[in-house]
Amino acid sequence: MIDDPDLQSLAVEIEQGTDAITVPEVLVDAEPEGKPISRSLAMEIQLMPVGQRLKLAMKGNRDARMILLRDSSRMVQRFVLTNPRITDEEIVALCKNRSIEREMLDAICRRKEWMANYQVKLALATNPKTPLPTAVRIVPTLLPRDLRQLAKSKNVPSAVN
Repeated sequence: MIDDPDLQSLAVEIEQGTDAITVPEVLVDAEPEGKPISRSLAMEIQLMPVGQRLKLAMKGNRDARMILLRDSSRMVQRFVLTNPRITDEEIVALCKNRSIEREMLDAICRRKEWMANYQVKLALATNPKTPLPTAVRIVPTLLPRDLRQLAKSKNVPSAVN
């Protein structure tokens, strides 16, 4: 999962809250909805070292989470899912994203509180990257109107529709 032992120990420290890494407060505090993400914010986050991005992923606001979900480091992406402020709407958007890594979809499928949300199930069932056993397990829980749309879809494996 994590190849670098230093990075692994840093991740453990961040999860336990024993690290000395600081992140800008403007990226942690909740921001008003509807305000577009600025390019300077994305650049600022890209220039952060991995440790800071990991901590920001766990504590950051919505804008920071959206930027970090596109981070090149899979570890940073996984840490975003551990953020206690991540919303169901963000999870649904992630599940609908066709370019999301399969590993992220697996992590979402393992969380019962997210799988209890019908919109998450529907998004997972229609995402072609969802693991086939998971998608097949979800299909019987869908409503008839969604099953009809799923059957017509060419973007999902034939075993699902």
